[in-house]
Amino acid sequence: MYRQGDVLMIPVTPAEVPASAPVPRDRRGRMVLARGEATGHAHVVGGPGLQLVADLDDPDAMFIEVPSHGRVTHEEHGPISLPAGHYRVVRQREYIPGAFRPVAD
Repeated sequence: MYRQGDVLMIPVTPAEVPASAPVPRDRRGRMVLARGEATGHAHVVGGPGLQLVADLDDPDAMFIEVPSHGRVTHEEHGPISLPAGHYRVVRQREYIPGAFRPVAD
């Protein structure tokens, strides 16, 4: 497993990755795993041939397909290298009375 702040990348088998749509890049051409609501900083993934995909029916189901190698970066954390493989992206959540929500960065 790999963690950068409130984002966790868990290795999965290719069969666990649903048929999903590629996540569009943001205005700056980045593949964003999570954006900080408070700071505006972002957890960004990149690498040759890398794809970020999400299940349109389940916005919490985001996956990274890394053919050779990848890198996760953020303005406030050190970069993380990802070896080839498939990963599920999990956002840390916090409990508020009656519900859970993603941690505000």
